[in-house]
Amino acid sequence: MDGKSLILKALNHEDVPRTPWVPYTGAQIANLKGYAADEIFKDVDKLVECLLEAEAQYAPDGLPVMFDLQVEAEILGCDLKWYPNTPPTVCSHPLASDFTVPTKRLTKEDGRIPIIMEATRRLKEAKPNIALYGLVCGPFTLASHLRGTNIFMDMYDQPEKVKELINYCEEVVSEYAGFLIDAGCDVVGAVDPLVSQISPASFEQYLTEPFSAFFAKVRERQVPSCFFVCGDATKNIPAMCKTLPDAVAIDENVDIVEAKKVTDEHGILISGNLQLTITMLFGTQQDNQQAAIDLMDALGTKDFILAPGCDMPFGVPPENIVGVGMAVHNKEAVRKALATYVKKDDLPEIELPDYDSLDHVLIEVVTIDSQTCAACGYMVASARDAAAPFGDKVKVVERSIMYPENVAFMSKIGLANAPAMLIHGEIKHISLIPTSETLTAEINAAMK
Repeated sequence: MDGKSLILKALNHEDVPRTPWVPYTGAQIANLKGYAADEIFKDVDKLVECLLEAEAQYAPDGLPVMFDLQVEAEILGCDLKWYPNTPPTVCSHPLASDFTVPTKRLTKEDGRIPIIMEATRRLKEAKPNIALYGLVCGPFTLASHLRGTNIFMDMYDQPEKVKELINYCEEVVSEYAGFLIDAGCDVVGAVDPLVSQISPASFEQYLTEPFSAFFAKVRERQVPSCFFVCGDATKNIPAMCKTLPDAVAIDENVDIVEAKKVTDEHGILISGNLQLTITMLFGTQQDNQQAAIDLMDALGTKDFILAPGCDMPFGVPPENIVGVGMAVHNKEAVRKALATYVKKDDLPEIELPDYDSLDHVLIEVVTIDSQTCAACGYMVASARDAAAPFGDKVKVVERSIMYPENVAFMSKIGLANAPAMLIHGEIKHISLIPTSETLTAEINAAMK
């Protein structure tokens, strides 16, 4: 059975002979051909070249064509900042000062849509036996790109306006999903990192209707769908399932064994959740193989697709991803080879700040990486916005777990999930972006 058939059967809840494998190829595959990340996000030839190399090396059953949550935002007026080792990030918000819901619609000729559609067509022709994933920015994250951090206060102050904006964004990304299906995508995913940053009540109020509409439109095209979310989305997984995607994709912040009990109750496949940093970025090939085998053993082959927790960091060694592919296709042979392997702990020793001796309030935001993780970016932005009126009396530091010393920091303070916010050494917010009023009150309290 070829990879595409395996993926489609799994998404149709049929029995499959082995666990399907989908590496989320974003910026990382630029490494395979010596390109910078921004090159493959702008150049169809380089993108296709790297995707074909990833298919050859990583032995996937499916691949996303482009993992970039800024495509729609760029077309709708957001400025982007480009980097050599990550996807671009949104650096301006056209609705920040004028909350007027746009009416613009996307076309197949806008922005980088032609690059993605052409890459899809070429891959479809060259590799018809793998499942191609077309990804759109989820409507809540897209709304946040347009409005900025103001949207979190708007949810309390202007709820009807927020609903109007999110519903508009759903219509935009649904139309874009149709373009991706026209180009040949076999699976459509809505990637909405900020879903993990709101409560189940807010999900019900703002997101149940637009996500249900999105997945219904994809289903009308007879294409399976996936609901991607980053961060600790545990609290919202039941609500996500009720919007009726074919699959839910989660990252390392969620206990996938417990989450699968929920998705199984709703008849929905679950995908994930190899650790992006501790295992994929900093681990050895054997670490990655063992992690893959552990997940396959725990979750079986029914209603499960093995994947990273999100798109893989640029610096993940290709041999680690190759190793996962080997474990998927030759599980028992790899298991035997790992029988005597002992994992090493190479995290550095660190000292925590002496918070009591500081002449300012220190806000530390623990992130995956604010450049690549939208939820992380907005949590950092909310901290900086709240700190700004206090001047030098409050300082904000980002601790990205792309760096080993910050993984060690998480371990030392007993923090299991990111993004999270500490104020003067005290963990205050985990996978939930606070309001500006809450942060201001907490800063004032820390100053006393």
